[in-house]
Amino acid sequence: MNTEQTLNESMERKNDWPAAWRALMRLRSDPDNTEAVFEIFRALPGNGVDTAYSDFANSEVGSRILRERTVLLDKLSDRAWLESLPAGSLGRTYLDFTSQEQITAGGLVEASQSPEDHRPNRNADEQIYYERLRDMHDLEHVTTGYGRDLVGEASILTFDLAQRWYAGLAVICALAWIEGSKETRRMQRRAWRRGKKAKWMGTADWERHLEEPLEQVREELRLGKAPSYAAMRSDGAPRIAEANNL
Repeated sequence: MNTEQTLNESMERKNDWPAAWRALMRLRSDPDNTEAVFEIFRALPGNGVDTAYSDFANSEVGSRILRERTVLLDKLSDRAWLESLPAGSLGRTYLDFTSQEQITAGGLVEASQSPEDHRPNRNADEQIYYERLRDMHDLEHVTTGYGRDLVGEASILTFDLAQRWYAGLAVICALAWIEGSKETRRMQRRAWRRGKKAKWMGTADWERHLEEPLEQVREELRLGKAPSYAAMRSDGAPRIAEANNL
């Protein structure tokens, strides 16, 4: 399947606004409902992800990932290997982050499971890319310094939207802006500017970066210093440390 065919097929997929609205309302009532996030993405496919895939496949990192059939989740699931990395490295900090947040690398996999996640018109290369986008989300949390609290999630999604425009992502960011506090909107504005300045995270060489010092990775990705903000957890979030020390 060539790139032109992929883009044509993506343009033929219609946005399902009623389904997107229902999922958005579920997300509004339960901000921790990750399944609703993926439902919104599926309901509003557009062609943003497919266009990004083309850029990924034509990049130096992306072409190598596809050629070598590299699966990021394999690295992120190997706790023994992550524990062997030096303190201060991205991989070791990521492991500490997942432990503190009580999450696993496979958590987003479970939340995203749907027949729609394996469309017949996707080839194997496209599937690797889409799964990589999903699996790198918590690495973005660590590298940007945005936590998994409500303000942090709104910020990181706005950061991603500034880098690549996806309809589903835009809808979620708009909800966060409308429903959020002044602090949330302040952080979203800054996240937008930050996303515009940073390198595109979609072509980050995460496998290499995991072994490197976190601050070095931030510098290479043009992220600057981690932000300082007042984290705000939803009522249903796990009772974990609020401090954002990443």
